[in-house]
Amino acid sequence: MSTTTSRTTTARRAARTGSAAALGVALVLGSAAAASAHVRVEPGSTAAGGWSVLTFRVPNESPTASTTQVTVDLPTDTPLTSVSTQPVPGWTATVEEGELPEPVEVDGATLTRAPVRVVWTAEGEGIGDGEFQQFVVSAGPLPEAGTDVVLPAHQTYSDGEVVDWDEVAEDGTEPEHPAPVFTTTAADDAHGAAAAEDTEQAAPAPAASDASDASDDTLPVALGGAALVAALAAMAVAVLAWRRTPR
Repeated sequence: MSTTTSRTTTARRAARTGSAAALGVALVLGSAAAASAHVRVEPGSTAAGGWSVLTFRVPNESPTASTTQVTVDLPTDTPLTSVSTQPVPGWTATVEEGELPEPVEVDGATLTRAPVRVVWTAEGEGIGDGEFQQFVVSAGPLPEAGTDVVLPAHQTYSDGEVVDWDEVAEDGTEPEHPAPVFTTTAADDAHGAAAAEDTEQAAPAPAASDASDASDDTLPVALGGAALVAALAAMAVAVLAWRRTPR
């Protein structure tokens, strides 16, 4: 094999190596983004009988329209009797009450009405392409331990499209539009009693929620960074091999 042919072969191998590495980076980043691109809820506390700060994270998924309204349906079989919203600049929030499908016993009282949904409406452009927003509510008391609290969300875009995040996972497979959900846990006696007396006891919870959110955001970045390092290393090896080829 001639020197020219050898150099050409090495260069082609280097190009293929670089392309494969770049493809690996794209696949890692793409899968990481897809895994987090849905409306979800992060509870500050899941203790049954207590109150929790619920943080709804809403990413915008349209490259041509902005998110102008977000609606979250509250459970009616295990109603949350107290729901309050945290102000979000540029948005108005409304907690709507309604009739329950059937009377429900909560703490010895029979309820026929309760908060049934929370609606956030943008006063301006809303959530743009490549952006997300967090909406926070304080709600309680939470139902008994082991209850799946399903909170279907509806995302309205400026072009009129509405995306319903209301599907419940079955057989361990995540649906295309999963509903935000969390499961209640057994209450710690001391914490549960204090939280039941005053809803403001849940105020420190946003720090835990933010930390969890930060962890969720860090994972895709870390995976992407690792893939990028691997790609650069592969390209460096290819370049060194090309330089060492006899000319």
